[in-house]
Amino acid sequence: MSFCIKNCEFVKTAADSAGFISDGRPQIVFSGRSNVGKSSVINSLVRRKNLARSSSSPGKTTNVNYFLIDGKVYFVDLPGYGYARAPDHERRRWGSLMESFFARPERITLGIMLVDMRHTPTRDDETMAEWFKRSGRPFAVVANKSDKVKRAQTDERLADIRGTLALGDGARVMEFSAEKGVNRDALTAVIGEYIQ
Repeated sequence: MSFCIKNCEFVKTAADSAGFISDGRPQIVFSGRSNVGKSSVINSLVRRKNLARSSSSPGKTTNVNYFLIDGKVYFVDLPGYGYARAPDHERRRWGSLMESFFARPERITLGIMLVDMRHTPTRDDETMAEWFKRSGRPFAVVANKSDKVKRAQTDERLADIRGTLALGDGARVMEFSAEKGVNRDALTAVIGEYIQ
């Protein structure tokens, strides 16, 4: 199915499981480290600069944020992880929030797990990949910041990501650049495959 984003709006933020949305609409769930550019990727997809708020300081998204796209699908922005200076109680809260979110995997129509293409995925990235794998729901790994990587290194970086996250040959791994718009249309098309 073709998917052309025309309208988007922020709906709500959820600090605990009581605030999670379950209204039958598809949910495209975005995850990633605090500094991977998650908000920038969402903004690139909807072609708006400030729908999802990005910050020069990592660790700002601490709740689950919902954006309604064309009245028919949610983009769900999970809180960033791996921020080294986050206090212990915030890390524990993040873990509890994610456990609650993934406890009902049927809400996840498609996961979009963002990693930094310049670096080998971290242990936190591996943990997030395992959460998606255990959920049994489809997910794609999107390597953001591809504009910072030399073209000759692209295949090597994507292979490193696939290997580190222990993804099978059938798993979708794609390069992306929120800054340059690389593969924006391709990722939009992937999302469209899962929207009825």
